[in-house]
Amino acid sequence: MASIQKRASGKYLVRWRNEENKERSKQFDLMRDAKRYAAQIETDLARGDYVDPQAGNITLRDFYDDWKQRQLWTSNTTRNSERAMKRADFADMPLNKIRRTHVEAWVKAMSVEYMPNTTRTHFQLVSSVLRGAVADRFIAKNPAEGVKLPKRDAAEHTMTIPTPEDVGSVIDAADEWFQAFIALCAFAGLRRGEACAIQLPDIDFLGKTLRVERQIQHPRKQNPEVVDPKWGSKRTIPVPEDLIVMLSEHVKNVGVSGKEQWLFPGKHGPLSPASSYAYWCRFAEQASVEGVTLHDLRHFFASGLIAAGCDVVTVQRAMGHSSASTTLNEYSHLWPDAADRTRDAVSGLMNSSFGTHVDQVRTKTQ
Repeated sequence: MASIQKRASGKYLVRWRNEENKERSKQFDLMRDAKRYAAQIETDLARGDYVDPQAGNITLRDFYDDWKQRQLWTSNTTRNSERAMKRADFADMPLNKIRRTHVEAWVKAMSVEYMPNTTRTHFQLVSSVLRGAVADRFIAKNPAEGVKLPKRDAAEHTMTIPTPEDVGSVIDAADEWFQAFIALCAFAGLRRGEACAIQLPDIDFLGKTLRVERQIQHPRKQNPEVVDPKWGSKRTIPVPEDLIVMLSEHVKNVGVSGKEQWLFPGKHGPLSPASSYAYWCRFAEQASVEGVTLHDLRHFFASGLIAAGCDVVTVQRAMGHSSASTTLNEYSHLWPDAADRTRDAVSGLMNSSFGTHVDQVRTKTQ
């Protein structure tokens, strides 16, 4: 139970014991404020929602150093989180002193220096730490909640989709050993790190499928790392006969490397994503294909699936997206809208209703 005592100074002191039976107190100028606070303390203790005022004296950085040890992160997520914390100018403040205004000012400063996606990534990582502090009852509320973030450019304005001619030209210009790498990105939708990590057992030549089990990351000044693919990205992809033949020719003529049977070897085991991008740039330049990146080949693959009438879930699974909403956020502008479907439907009705008459009218107007 919380108690209220009037002090000689005329102020009102609220006393209570926390869940560990340690005494806590807080002073108020007005009796009504003291009563309101005492009632809230009792309610929070009864509900199990109590947050000790002194728990938040720990700095964000100190809390993060302990909290990160319990997270199931990939090495890449760990590196990104470290970068985000280094850039958070309130990281050395006590948790209970961090206000929404601090987070807003930080986001504003980042939006001037970085692209929207980088700003959003840093914010989301730091916000996840603050959510952890709320869950562990160091603070009652996440000060990053509700902070507005810079808008991403609409996907249709930022996405580059190469033409089939572009893809074919670069494949023709590439060295034989790298042609299959480009094909895996363009015709199986693999991320470059995933393509670097393909091993011979991942290919089911008879079943015409490809299993994505891992990816290669290449941190700065370090050798390539073999890690799990992005969350939810392990998948089996149906691949066409022509790609199976191409991969078979690659194994026959180029071969595989090491006990892991890497399809694309590098200096230190598998080919690194950075090296694959350098090779792509060289061969794209030789083919006179400008403004197309290796990642754009994933857009090429997705656009082909959508154009062929594949539904959202099919595209999601093939792309290795964690959810259908991710697929829609990225590619919704490529699916036919209601107007397109209405035109196609009515066109089908007209052809069924008028038959050869419609064809005759078209012929006369040409």
